[in-house]
Amino acid sequence: MDYALMMLAAGTTGLLVAMLITLARAIAGPSLYDRVLAVNSVGTKIVLLIAAMGFLFGRPDFLDIALLYALVNFIGTLAVLKFFRYRHLGLSGTAQSEPEGPQ
Repeated sequence: MDYALMMLAAGTTGLLVAMLITLARAIAGPSLYDRVLAVNSVGTKIVLLIAAMGFLFGRPDFLDIALLYALVNFIGTLAVLKFFRYRHLGLSGTAQSEPEGPQ
């Protein structure tokens, strides 16, 4: 096996271990925002894992999939945070209001 592929395989293994640690943080997070941040971090690590697997398997089209997943992860995280802050996603016909309580 080529030295570069061995290093990439080791990096991929490190990503998997980091994902497990981050998932443990998502389960044990004391607040909602800690959990959302952990899930977003797992999504980012999945993007890196898809890109690394594409290189290992010689499939450059995996990079397009990784970029699309990164975009979906970012938009999804913003939507979840907006929902938990305002309790709606700004659907038509609803009044846009500020969140209640101290900031």
